[in-house]
Amino acid sequence: MDIKAMWKMSYGLYIISSKSGEKAGGCVANTMIQVTSEPLQVTVTINKENYTASLIQESGYFTGIALAQSASMELIGAFGFQCSKDTDKFEGFETKTDINGIPYVCSQAVARFSCKVKQTMDAGTHIIFLAEVVDAEVLSAEEPMTYAYYHTVKNGVTPPKASSYIPEPEKVKGYRCKVCGYILESDTIPEDFKCPICGRGKEELEKL
Repeated sequence: MDIKAMWKMSYGLYIISSKSGEKAGGCVANTMIQVTSEPLQVTVTINKENYTASLIQESGYFTGIALAQSASMELIGAFGFQCSKDTDKFEGFETKTDINGIPYVCSQAVARFSCKVKQTMDAGTHIIFLAEVVDAEVLSAEEPMTYAYYHTVKNGVTPPKASSYIPEPEKVKGYRCKVCGYILESDTIPEDFKCPICGRGKEELEKL
């Protein structure tokens, strides 16, 4: 089976954020979709092990921003390959707070959706949140980034906790980042190596 066929499905790419008390976090997801128009409802699917999922469960609210095609890999790397429990992912990026008190990145994005959870469904490794959109805003006239664009143009990789993650058979020689999956096609590792996706050092590389 050619798993790259999954990249052809029409996903967007979003940062989903939430806040419970003084705790805030966010993650990259390609699973936010509109399901009804009256009322205006969306679903988003988040891995149970993701800190953002616990914040959404505790607060009952989340905010999704649709990333622009010009969104940097630094932004995607921060929210896609680090843990909000240990890191302030919002630091270094332009942010605002929505009507529900949830922080969100307001640059490098084309739209914002502030959502109130109505129902949840256990999907095994993931939780599906059904939510009503209580506020929305256009942030930019840029083109939104799709999942296919992220892979084919940005050369991005999929985090192991993502619902669309499927491990590929080994086809290249080199080293793989254990954090984000980035592959360094080289016989040696530079002393000053820094992963271009997640920013980790050579200690996180494993030989293929």
